[in-house]
Amino acid sequence: MKKLFLLLLIITSNFIFPQNKLFTVEDVIYGTSRRAQPFRQINWLPNSDNYAWIEGTGENQLLLSSKVNSSKIDTLTTIKKINAKLKSIDKPLTNLNYNWTSQSELTFWNNNIFYTYNLKSESLSKTNSVNENATERFVAPNNKFIAYTIDNNLLYSKEDGKELQITFDKDTNVVNGQSVHRNEFGINHGIFWSPNSNYIAFYRMDQSMVTDYPLVDISTTPAKLKNIKYPMAGQTSHQVKIGIYDINKGTTTWLKTGEPLDQYLTCLTWQPDEKYFYVAHLNKDQNHLQLKKYDVSTGELVKILFEEKNDKYVEPENELIFLPNNNEKFLWQSQRDGFNHIYLYDTNGNLIKQITKGNWVVTQFNGFDETGKNIFITSTKESPIERHFYRVNLTTGEIFKLTNEVGTHTVIKNSNCKFFIDSYSNVTTPRIINIINSKGEIVKNILTSENPYKEYKMPQTKLFSIKNDEGIELYCRMILPTDFDSTKKYPVIFYVYGGPHAQEVNNIFGMGRYFTWFYLMAQKGFIVFTLDNRGSSNRGLEFEQATFRRLGTIEIKDQMTGVNYLKKLKFVDENRFGVYGWSYGGFMTTSLMLRTNNTFKVGACGGAVIDWKYYEIMYGERYMDTPQSNPDGYNESCLLNYVQNLNGKLLLVHGTSDPTVVWQHTLAFVKKAQELNKPLDYFPYVGHGHGVVGKDAIHLYNKITNYFLDNL
Repeated sequence: MKKLFLLLLIITSNFIFPQNKLFTVEDVIYGTSRRAQPFRQINWLPNSDNYAWIEGTGENQLLLSSKVNSSKIDTLTTIKKINAKLKSIDKPLTNLNYNWTSQSELTFWNNNIFYTYNLKSESLSKTNSVNENATERFVAPNNKFIAYTIDNNLLYSKEDGKELQITFDKDTNVVNGQSVHRNEFGINHGIFWSPNSNYIAFYRMDQSMVTDYPLVDISTTPAKLKNIKYPMAGQTSHQVKIGIYDINKGTTTWLKTGEPLDQYLTCLTWQPDEKYFYVAHLNKDQNHLQLKKYDVSTGELVKILFEEKNDKYVEPENELIFLPNNNEKFLWQSQRDGFNHIYLYDTNGNLIKQITKGNWVVTQFNGFDETGKNIFITSTKESPIERHFYRVNLTTGEIFKLTNEVGTHTVIKNSNCKFFIDSYSNVTTPRIINIINSKGEIVKNILTSENPYKEYKMPQTKLFSIKNDEGIELYCRMILPTDFDSTKKYPVIFYVYGGPHAQEVNNIFGMGRYFTWFYLMAQKGFIVFTLDNRGSSNRGLEFEQATFRRLGTIEIKDQMTGVNYLKKLKFVDENRFGVYGWSYGGFMTTSLMLRTNNTFKVGACGGAVIDWKYYEIMYGERYMDTPQSNPDGYNESCLLNYVQNLNGKLLLVHGTSDPTVVWQHTLAFVKKAQELNKPLDYFPYVGHGHGVVGKDAIHLYNKITNYFLDNL
């Protein structure tokens, strides 16, 4: 694998303009949102070499466009013009979030009404509407019909806002048209329109067998109980069915997905001609996948196309992608050879060939070219901490890199694939957007962002890699204090996540809440260090699965590799290590405080997993199996077993209405600390969920910042 680094390559961000301003906690919480970004919602017009974008805020929002071969910028419309049309029939828009239906028409939602706006005639028409209580709204491919849910039932509006109900479940334990399996397996919705808008596929989830979990709302007098369905590892989960509703007949056919009922159904995909429907079945142990083909008209199983097995877990997260104008061939993403790659199959289940291969990961499928003979992908082929864009030939597998500048690229192709919008950043480059051609050549620069921190006294950011005792390369980021002096010694704050589906160290320009807080702490004299340990994402299956059934143990070992590296640096104060993280990072923060022989002096974390048997079943059992089958693993990772080791300063915070990592985790930790007479700092954020938002976030980050200032 071609690497960004040889042994140790350091990218340092040095800014040549005056920087005197210091960050505040208000900058951490509100700074990014206060900076209006140009070129929002940038995209190509359909069947065109013209591109469009939004600039401005509020009433000054403009929809602008330009051509690839021109520097001229045209104003297509303004939010003022649209609001003038809306004035007599609806409330004004505050933001224009639109989709193109043609070069001259766009659609948008305003409240519960779906509108079409014609740019040429400047005419506005009401296309459809839904009940004001509707949620989970999905517009059909014909841009006319709308499917949605009200409470636990599925409805749709075919035209003129006429409401038609599809399901009629009175039992609120049965939920239709919403996401299932707690949003695992890439599932984040429960409504699936067919390509020609003739059918709606939908999930039906029966949660009656799932234990209620209590959340308490103290904003009322007396406090009110709110139960949620929260199946914990080793417990009974919900049962799922898939319905196919025929728009023209008004009937529902249920796919005969069979038993066992405690299975996971994902990767739901329509065949383009709407005759067949495909579902990936995953067993409860999550180590055996079957891709099944169903007849839409009868719901009968036609065939099991293929199976995938793994002694740890299989993780299907992507739907099938049919080749253009083809009902018989599709692409499938799998980690079966150790890295996520693309495979070409026919609908009889025959593997035609593996399209991409190598010790790197396909992170995104970006579509086909105009001929259908080539695909576009984003991958880690250049480096695990970069993203580049490639064209791949389906016949030969030949791969051609289209992005050249170092960093992390996001690319949008136009309809004929002659041109691409390439937006990228790296540690030293805030944001550049270029138009590139099919050879990867830059034909036009459309944005070179100013540094949003140009007024601030900025630290240096370094990216590099180190190796653990087994010779495995681990990528790191180190942010040095401002006015760094190599003859002085500085305390270090580890920022850690460390869990599946996350990668913290990337070659990007750091923005947002976390990065701004890192810069604030660097201004206050701290080194901020991050290392992606085994178990984190985009390094291949062996790297990710190293933590299987032993969450916490391998991750701690890799984080200690970072500690040992830092201790060798003359400017690091080896007696002043702190750590901060949230969610899985909260689990890691607490683990590092308790399981590293007092290496860390101070820790602060939020929403921490303390005992994996309290965590939800889909995620928990994938990475830990059940508490019944893996008692030693659960016992080893349970942080209640290490509370007696707490000698440093530890701050736990938790949202009292957290539906993801339930409050029970840290309350159990507090109880254990009480029993052992161990000092512990604890703060509940009342009414908040898995994160703390709004003005209370100011309180949170003041607390965390001061905790390190006072104790480290």
